[in-house]
Amino acid sequence: MSTHTEHDYARLIAVLGYLTIVGWLVAMLCYGSYKSKLAGFHLRQSLGLIILAALLSFIPLIGWALNIVVAAFWLVSVYHAFKADYYTVPWLGVTFQTHLRFIV
Repeated sequence: MSTHTEHDYARLIAVLGYLTIVGWLVAMLCYGSYKSKLAGFHLRQSLGLIILAALLSFIPLIGWALNIVVAAFWLVSVYHAFKADYYTVPWLGVTFQTHLRFIV
């Protein structure tokens, strides 16, 4: 596999991980057979955003409003995954990288 193709595959896994929980699961399956630093980074960020959005959904009004901010971070994260950038979500991104380390 050429370096260009490996880079594209890592980018595909990174972007796919942001496309709902089903996309995240498919990306994890693909990531299992092909590990990359970029894909792992974005899989941790996207899982953190998914968990955060789910938790905020249980808090009426304030949580729902904060989910709009999470959606904005999600859009920015998808953009950076597509560009193959390492974008850390403000405030919680470092926490996602630390506590979701099982995605190596």
